[in-house]
Amino acid sequence: MTRNAKINTLLLLLVAALAVLPLALGLGEGKEEPFTGADAQAESAITELKPDYQPWFSPLYEPPSGEVESALFALQAALGAGVLAYYFGVRRGRRQGAAQALAQAQAPAESTRER
Repeated sequence: MTRNAKINTLLLLLVAALAVLPLALGLGEGKEEPFTGADAQAESAITELKPDYQPWFSPLYEPPSGEVESALFALQAALGAGVLAYYFGVRRGRRQGAAQALAQAQAPAESTRER
């Protein structure tokens, strides 16, 4: 197994552990909504500390349900991952193209020296 394969396997196991451990350890038990986002937790903490708090503004769009909100968040994450993957792919392609062009430029120079 190559070094990169070992690192990738280790990272995959780490990600799986981060996803499974909170469920296995029961970290969300006893709560009404065990794995809510930070926004919802902050909102509940603020209303608990100061019940008469008024937000500065309201959202531009309020999704009709939690499922739609989750789907929009997943779409946003997928688009962001796609943009990053495209960027890194273009950078790698340019680097490989430059290396290939350099190798081709050096190859004729070496062949003329041999003559």
